[in-house]
Amino acid sequence: MKGNFKTEIFEKIDTPFYYYDSELLRQTLRTIRQEAGKHPEFCVHYAIKANANPKVLAFICQAGLGADCVSGGEIQAALDAGFPNDKIVFAGVGKSDWEINLGIDNDISCFNVESIPELEVINELAAAKGKVANVAFRINPNVGAHTHANITTGLAENKFGIAMRDMEKVIEIAADMKNVKFHGLHFHIGSQILDMGDFEALCNRINELQKQLEMHHISVETINVGGGLGIDYHHPNRVPVPDFKAYFDTYARHLKLRPGQTLHFELGRAVVGQCGTLVTKVLYVKEGAAKKFAIVDAGMTDLIRPALYQAYHKIENISCDGPKQTYDVVGPICESSDVFAKAIDLDECHRGDLIAIRSAGAYGEIMASQYNCRKLPEGYTTEDLAKIK
Repeated sequence: MKGNFKTEIFEKIDTPFYYYDSELLRQTLRTIRQEAGKHPEFCVHYAIKANANPKVLAFICQAGLGADCVSGGEIQAALDAGFPNDKIVFAGVGKSDWEINLGIDNDISCFNVESIPELEVINELAAAKGKVANVAFRINPNVGAHTHANITTGLAENKFGIAMRDMEKVIEIAADMKNVKFHGLHFHIGSQILDMGDFEALCNRINELQKQLEMHHISVETINVGGGLGIDYHHPNRVPVPDFKAYFDTYARHLKLRPGQTLHFELGRAVVGQCGTLVTKVLYVKEGAAKKFAIVDAGMTDLIRPALYQAYHKIENISCDGPKQTYDVVGPICESSDVFAKAIDLDECHRGDLIAIRSAGAYGEIMASQYNCRKLPEGYTTEDLAKIK
């Protein structure tokens, strides 16, 4: 046994599968509530796109977080998990009519609107139902983030949000509509951000925009700063819980909220990333001409991040301790990009050894596919494992 991994139980489960450490998830949620709770005006939502496993959602809902959704399916998942409709927000650059109608029918808290055409459609669909929908406008602040280019979302070149120059115009258009109510401003600059200076830069930009609106006598009820806080992929044991204190304190110090305003967060990866591990099994150890391969039964269909973003995940052989060997850890998919890591040192691998791919709770199971007609991986919590004999 290594760490919290009980290989005698894992060996009874068909690999690959996801293991969710329930106690670590609870500890993370307690820390969020403790640090955000120091600021009464702070409201935390969970970004369901990070992981929608129903058992994981149940933990998060019970902790009192709201839900940030980017599809109709996620709205339904939030409702099914028990999230109150008045704590559900709906974002996304391409909302379809049925998704908007689902939100309107369930009286969700707010639509985060990304374009004038979308605003017009929401107003039209709400009018057909005799309702008024709360809307916040996602403003593209043109603030960069120190993260992978594919997960930067706050630059002028990105597809997300409304340009700053159009902010007042959109608010004025909404004011003339009878079936939408301007509720607030929404921002999101990217994901896997560890430099608090990026969030400070966002605060400074929001402060500027608020002053600009006040010059035109426009008041804002809510500010939504999205999420983006990253996790330590290199040291999941040493840093299992992200630095929520520094994160929330950054906004408390630098964002100048007006009296009565509430500040909303949409955290995803930081909530669930470290509690999840992809467990896979060594099928073969192959001696190549220039390197040694540990071929495992998980592939990019189970965890696409290394292939999609060249993302790093700590990998461990949890079946045995022994002399270190250098391997490329690769999967069975018929794609050259089906590689989890190259030239990493692992305890010597043998056929049947269990391999743990750490920090996979976010954008792991939720992004799995059935390419090559493969089965989707199952997800097990600590409580599930306790029932396995």
